[in-house]
Amino acid sequence: MTAELQHTGLVDAELLPADEAETARDVGTHDSATAAVLAALDQGAEEHLADARPKKTRASYARDWELWTEFHGWLAGRTGHALPLTAVTKGTLVAFVVWLDEMKAAAPSTIDRRITGVTVTARRHGTEVPKQATKAAREALKPMKLDPVRTARGRGKAIAATPAHLKAMNTAPAARPQPKAGRRRGTQELPELARLRDRALATLAFGIAGRSEEVSSLDTEGITQVAEGLEVHVPSVKGRPPRDVAVAYGENPDTCPVRCWQAWKEAAGLTAGPAFLPVDQKGRLGTQRLGPDGCRLAITRASERAGLDVRLTGHSARRGLVSTGRKRGKRAEKLRKQGGWAANSPVFWEYVDEGERWEDTATEGIGL
Repeated sequence: MTAELQHTGLVDAELLPADEAETARDVGTHDSATAAVLAALDQGAEEHLADARPKKTRASYARDWELWTEFHGWLAGRTGHALPLTAVTKGTLVAFVVWLDEMKAAAPSTIDRRITGVTVTARRHGTEVPKQATKAAREALKPMKLDPVRTARGRGKAIAATPAHLKAMNTAPAARPQPKAGRRRGTQELPELARLRDRALATLAFGIAGRSEEVSSLDTEGITQVAEGLEVHVPSVKGRPPRDVAVAYGENPDTCPVRCWQAWKEAAGLTAGPAFLPVDQKGRLGTQRLGPDGCRLAITRASERAGLDVRLTGHSARRGLVSTGRKRGKRAEKLRKQGGWAANSPVFWEYVDEGERWEDTATEGIGL
């Protein structure tokens, strides 16, 4: 982590700009009743503008605020003091930009949009966001936009995971090197509990062709072991219908979703509640549900730890089940229902075509 985020002086004192100071004095000259009406009108305007925004935009802003909340929790753990969410200053916004870049590996364009989402939401809560704060945040973002590695984040289709990928991830050594500049050198040991969780998470995500939001929403009591394997209830996420799917025992213990789930469940002592929980670097189990971002990062980091020549993401398991299933002769309709795709989903049929690419190819057996 960069030096800016490690020291405790993260919040810069802000001076009110001259133009805003003049406005403040003008408002202060009003009597209390007038000031109250003006404040109510301002609040009403914010709410009206918020309601007038498209549903997708409102959902994006809500997600931005969730990440802002998560960032404040992370910051409190390092400074020993919890700041109010309304503390939108130059210091906190710049730190938020660095956190999104380093901890979430977000693309610069995504970070830029999240700055807007946090600013808009904060103002709706009645917070005055200084112009210097947003200006400083975007100044910090400028060099990131010039970095081709950063700008490539999130682009393109997810690489389809394969059973071979899962085996490499699930058998990788617990120790991994830390070569990145600016971070502690040497090796980092993955706690055994985290290793078991990542094995269960990756294989079960593959088995249910689950979105990261769906994997995050799984509950222990919704995963029932039967003689044939697991019966998994996938809750409704983002308005999509829930589904119940069957996940059979695998041929290889290292990639078997059933065995991996059993090992994690027993080690974590799960009886009810979230199926997947955070595990810190000391191997201590958290109590809150592992979020969608956490599920995505678990798969990506496991692929990096295994030294794969491809970068897997949260969507890789979902795509991988379809392409692998079709190569092994699984019916398309069976795969579609497993992942909860709509019958006319173009994305699903693209994955099917990918799995059938080498089946009866156009150039095969034509006398070439």
